Amino acid sequence: MKNEAVKIIKAKKKYILEQWFQNQLDNEGLREDLITNDDQRIQSEELINLFAASISDDNFDNFQSRDFEKIEEILSGIAIARARRGFSPRETGVYIFSLKAAILKTLSEEISDATVLYTESMRINSLFDNFSMITFETFIKGREDVILRQTDEITEISTPVIKIWDGILALPIIGTLDSSRTQIVMENLLQEIVETGSSIAILDISGVPAIDTLVAQHLIKTVSATRLMGAECIISGIRPEIAQTVVHLGIDLSEIVTKATLASALKLAFSMIELEVRKKVTPKIFQ
Repeated sequence: MKNEAVKIIKAKKKYILEQWFQNQLDNEGLREDLITNDDQRIQSEELINLFAASISDDNFDNFQSRDFEKIEEILSGIAIARARRGFSPRETGVYIFSLKAAILKTLSEEISDATVLYTESMRINSLFDNFSMITFETFIKGREDVILRQTDEITEISTPVIKIWDGILALPIIGTLDSSRTQIVMENLLQEIVETGSSIAILDISGVPAIDTLVAQHLIKTVSATRLMGAECIISGIRPEIAQTVVHLGIDLSEIVTKATLASALKLAFSMIELEVRKKVTPKIFQ
């Protein structure tokens, strides 16, 4: 009776597909907003057909068989696609586990001998445990790739260099500064200094939640790099709590021009390039 499961799966693959697809439809976490039922069915049909064609008496107990490479490739593709579309690990796991449930249900209907049913069910469990591990490993890798890409995009968005006047640049920093982000800040700022020929750069740290020794060192490095490019750097957004922290930590910012607000830093920048901005007074017209 060794070949019982293989025979049943090959003979009942259409029935198994229907059971599997129904299991997916019955799942409360079905995400029709991320994948249509038609696409889900096409995907499921392709996998069950390939699975039925790949299994044999020789490889059914050997999940490392090269006969399963195509199945593993499809499962990996499905896992990566679902990670990128926003599926959760549970939702992805339900997809493969519901197929195993459909197969086990079919075996229980076709095999009357309890001993044979137990043996064949254990073989199915073993094979699908391997498929599940491959699916989850690939899903995690796909999710990590998505997170890394989003982190890079957010970093780029959160470090814009703005030309606020001829010769004056501003770089508002939001969030915590670490080594990799400091490198991006410096690269963006120095590149913009070269392209615009600006002589003053304002680093606004109003959006930085806290200052510690490491963050201060990153700021000092950025200021030093700016000066090497022939531009002066002003740090604005020094709140009272940040000033107290800097003094408490013994951080020396005495050689760096600092201002409490971006407005006061801009006013200083205007004076440094000998530019005076005055409010226009509109004369009143009397009838």
